Amino acid sequence: MPRIKTVLSDEAQGVVKQGYDMYLTHFGTIPKPMEMLSVSPELFELQLKRNRYFASHSNLSFGLLTHIRYMASLELSYRFCIDFNKMLLEKQGLNDEDFCRLENDPCQTILEEHEDAMLAFVVKALKNPSAVTDADILKLRGLGWTDKDMVDAMLHGVSMTNHAVMMQVFDMDPNCLL
Repeated sequence: MPRIKTVLSDEAQGVVKQGYDMYLTHFGTIPKPMEMLSVSPELFELQLKRNRYFASHSNLSFGLLTHIRYMASLELSYRFCIDFNKMLLEKQGLNDEDFCRLENDPCQTILEEHEDAMLAFVVKALKNPSAVTDADILKLRGLGWTDKDMVDAMLHGVSMTNHAVMMQVFDMDPNCLL
């Protein structure tokens, strides 16, 4: 049982209700991190804005962003987001063999080559930030990525840490399965 009193779907009002309704319509579930943030409507709204920003990103595709979240969740052993993003990737066509390849080599995806490179960059940086080199940045630029794209992709990956830690602190059932 959570250590905080979250807002239940049938009790939600305002921005929390709007967010819950959107998640239920699009995904059939309310993501646990959003339920956790429901105790602070202002933070909930900020996260919704962040989600909308990435959902309408001009260069980072939904597929790439989902891969980033999945791989970041694996690094953090963040069960809810592993399962949630795995479900989204399965809807995009990934099967068990694809997941095995992806987990062993982030360049083995159904993504386009330049997206594979961005995913590999984010995964490398998450595992060991000091291992990133100027050559890594130049490679991404050579594939058409902008500095803004790199910063946005990295933020998307590292932001998984906030939720993974908070889910544990507030006992939000981080090991729940969908």
